[in-house]
Amino acid sequence: MNHASKLIPLAVLLALAAFPWLGADYYTGLVIKVMIYGIFALSLQLLVGGAGLISLGHAAFFGIGAYAAALLSPESEAAGLAWLLAAAVAGAALYALLTGALALRTRGVYFIMVTLAFSQMAYYVFHDTDLGGGSDGIYLYFRPQLSLAGWVPFDLDAPGTYYLFVLACLASTWGFLAMLRRSPFGAALAGIRTNEQRMRAAGYSTFPYKLTAYVVGAALAGMAGFLYALKDGFVTPELLAWEQSGLVLLMVILGGMGRLGGAVLGAAALILLQELFQSQALFGDYAKHWHLPLGLAIIALVALLPDGLAGLPAQWRARRAARRGAAAPPAPQAESPPTQALPLSGEPHA
Repeated sequence: MNHASKLIPLAVLLALAAFPWLGADYYTGLVIKVMIYGIFALSLQLLVGGAGLISLGHAAFFGIGAYAAALLSPESEAAGLAWLLAAAVAGAALYALLTGALALRTRGVYFIMVTLAFSQMAYYVFHDTDLGGGSDGIYLYFRPQLSLAGWVPFDLDAPGTYYLFVLACLASTWGFLAMLRRSPFGAALAGIRTNEQRMRAAGYSTFPYKLTAYVVGAALAGMAGFLYALKDGFVTPELLAWEQSGLVLLMVILGGMGRLGGAVLGAAALILLQELFQSQALFGDYAKHWHLPLGLAIIALVALLPDGLAGLPAQWRARRAARRGAAAPPAPQAESPPTQALPLSGEPHA
């Protein structure tokens, strides 16, 4: 990676930090949603792109984090930010530890179906019981506050402060996963993704690595769910539905499974495409059929960008190099001196 590529994340971070003072409230809220789903997609990218574990139950951890924020917050006052965030992350991680210990005994399509089953179990617990308000959901009346011996360093009720808090969580998640990829643990995950049998033959016990990645990814998804609950102040069981798991998996695929930036790009692209096709101003009454053009757009992007949005610059460079190679005239070859025909066997020399 060259120096310019290393500066791109920093430039994006600075641009996002300045956005609330430049954009309208609607677009600021949209960017907050993109950043939250960016964290959610990064958490799944650790499994899909890091260890080769394709899960259709990742929404369970997202929803558990959101419900933890709503259920543990009192209705009369703001809860403590630190312990409430820790509870949301720990709840998602604990569920991942219990279910992952069983799901990771399977592979391939069986792993996909088992994770989907565990996610649907969590969905029906919140949907069919009074634990979280049933199908009607539950409200969060106060955003939590961080208090240090009576001193409140920032107020999350302020829109700009909450925006910067979400941005800080996104940057921290990115930095943590970037360090994890460069660590021996990340190298072991890459080896498992490439050839798990060879890793076992080399003496590695792959199950603890996969379970650790599964739990860490769930914890990050729980943090994303916690931020989502603070954003809307309302949590429903639909956050745990399998459609949500498919949505975040699609973000990872659309952005590029092998890159951290791909997860965030995929989240931004999918959410912005949804907003585009739902626009009444642009499509009028046809906006209610937004699923159809969104599906066609996704099919086109996946077909045209096999490496995802993050691989688009490399794809352009490869095409330009191929065009230059095709346009260049063939190099002239030096003439070889004429060769004399050898006489056939038994044929007299001239």
